[in-house]
Amino acid sequence: MPATDNQGSFLNRISIRRNQVVYEHEVEDLEQFQRHVTDRLAELFHLPGEDAAASSDPPEVLLSIAWFRKLLDAFLCCEAEFKAVVIMGRDAANFAKSPLDRLIPEHLDRTIKALDICNAITHGIDLLIHWQKLAMIAVDSLQARPIIEGNVERAKKALNTLLSSITTDDKENHHHKASKDLETIGNLKSLSYPFAKSWSASKQIQAMSSNLAAPRGGEPTGLVVPVYLMSSVLVFVMWVMVAAIPCQERTGLGAHLQIPKQFSWAHPMNGVQEKIAEDWKKKEKKGRSGLLEETKRLEELGQNLVEFAEDFKFPVEEEKAEEVAAWVVELGEICRKMEDGLMPLQMQVRELFLRMVRSKGEALDVLDQFNKVVTPIPYN
Repeated sequence: MPATDNQGSFLNRISIRRNQVVYEHEVEDLEQFQRHVTDRLAELFHLPGEDAAASSDPPEVLLSIAWFRKLLDAFLCCEAEFKAVVIMGRDAANFAKSPLDRLIPEHLDRTIKALDICNAITHGIDLLIHWQKLAMIAVDSLQARPIIEGNVERAKKALNTLLSSITTDDKENHHHKASKDLETIGNLKSLSYPFAKSWSASKQIQAMSSNLAAPRGGEPTGLVVPVYLMSSVLVFVMWVMVAAIPCQERTGLGAHLQIPKQFSWAHPMNGVQEKIAEDWKKKEKKGRSGLLEETKRLEELGQNLVEFAEDFKFPVEEEKAEEVAAWVVELGEICRKMEDGLMPLQMQVRELFLRMVRSKGEALDVLDQFNKVVTPIPYN
């Protein structure tokens, strides 16, 4: 056999081996990405049977502000790894093959819809900050000793404004304004939703999840599952945020998310979804504040203190004074958690918004490069 034939055969074998090494490395990266997502979600959702003693820090209460800050940190890490493994540096021709030619544009469309939800969440956090200020007025008023009628009346006005805002119908929240009784206290601003009356956070989630279907057994592996994974996590995070933080129109939210159970990373999401869906059904009433842990307690304690204020008589019995003092202490602790956590949480939501804008642009650049290659050049 001629030497040139031997050389060609040898070079072909080297090329095949190199391609095989590249492919194996790529598969390892994609599998590692899925493992990282699973680990981050499992850590957040504290699956039953996990060893809680493994960590020296107490776990955050599910749906608390601290928990949401960890959730967004985890999502931002997943999003960065997804972009590095799936999008950047990859031959754009990969995205022209079925079903990626459909899945990538659908993922980008969900990203665009998620930007609206981020705006709604940012506004909802503004509303929570105002609730915290109202609750803090009550705390400051009721901490004074002895408890006198003037302070009780001031606390009552603040708490009635707070509870009125919480129980306002979601569709009417875009008309909500701070009480005139409190305009001179903190100069509270109007809280108008920046959306049309027809906009619905619930329908936005439904639109994001309507065509989110798990890969079928016959579909090729590779990039399909990671893209489906990232879309599922994106929809899930937006769904949980809307369930917890005040947003415009959330009727029927509990029924808008279906996550298949065959993937390991879906297990922790299904666990927390079941809990949220159950809690949501219990609170499926107009204008509820959502499932954020701090605001649930804010509402409960506010109602207790308003009832006390309505029946107030001076002097207060010692036993009742102790009970009220305990409520005020707890309300003060919640206010401090909200004060410490809400602004950083809002900054994370804004970072998420900007990150998604950048990632969408980078993905479109990759697709545009492919379109330039496959588009025929017109000749005159």
